[in-house]
Amino acid sequence: MTAKSVALLDYGSGNLHSAQRALVRAGADVEVTADFDTALAADGLVVPGVGAFAACMEGLLAARGDRIIGRRLAGGRPVLGICVGMQILFDRGVEFGVESKGCGEWPGTVDRLPAPVLPHMGWNTVTAPSDSVLFAGLDADTRFYFVHSYAAQTWELPPSETLAPAKLTWAEHGGPFLAAVENGALAATQFHPEKSGDAGAVLLRNWVNSL
Repeated sequence: MTAKSVALLDYGSGNLHSAQRALVRAGADVEVTADFDTALAADGLVVPGVGAFAACMEGLLAARGDRIIGRRLAGGRPVLGICVGMQILFDRGVEFGVESKGCGEWPGTVDRLPAPVLPHMGWNTVTAPSDSVLFAGLDADTRFYFVHSYAAQTWELPPSETLAPAKLTWAEHGGPFLAAVENGALAATQFHPEKSGDAGAVLLRNWVNSL
């Protein structure tokens, strides 16, 4: 059986080497690339991201990553966003009072967590739906590794008569926030599966196996 091809988008933001190693361990044939056609052609695309929302969007736009994501999703081809790579999928991000435009694949705003201690750094549990593909086989008390001060704290995509509702996974730090979303071909995690040990390995293997 041929391994699924995964393009890891290199647009100047993200922990590419650890993500690449984790995806290879999950059984994928991984290519780190900024090439438009390569990223379009792969079975799956992973969009990493660390740092500030605005800086990630600047790098993504320079690499035409927004167009790659849009083209793939228009054809029902899987995309996985990680950390800020999840945040930039929303309409906008607000950091230090400055609003930046995101990719707009999902409505809503990424904003500062209302927590007394930031960043939210370390291991935390999540509440995943029972029919989740990403979290299949993982116990309810499984912990994942987070490092962030901002997140989407509401889900604003209206219900559709033709499309299945998104599968939403929540976590708590000062209040509820979206830890993961599974919405058709587009999925994302606010935590870092590549830094989440065995649990992250299971999640990435679940995603690769779904390609």
